[in-house]
Amino acid sequence: MDADPRNEMPVLLEEVDDRGEGGAVVGCPQATCIPGLGKGGAERALIEAVRIRADRRGGLGRILMEHAIERARARGCALVQLTSDKRREDAHRFHTGLGFAR
Repeated sequence: MDADPRNEMPVLLEEVDDRGEGGAVVGCPQATCIPGLGKGGAERALIEAVRIRADRRGGLGRILMEHAIERARARGCALVQLTSDKRREDAHRFHTGLGFAR
């Protein structure tokens, strides 16, 4: 995945405190840019495997998703899609709040 320039996995790190502690990963999504025939051959971004550490949920997911969407747009993706397990109703409500539709 790392060798493919169409894949990105931004990582959200916690802040490092004055003692130099912290810096652990608290979240990440996988974003893949896919070429397509639609929209004049523009790429689409597929965001999946979005994870936020359970004890850090409540705002960081929005920051992480907005960053992933911004990166996709900066790469020229004309469309951003998201995959999510159909049983994850809380996640679906969260994604709807970001403008995604089923």
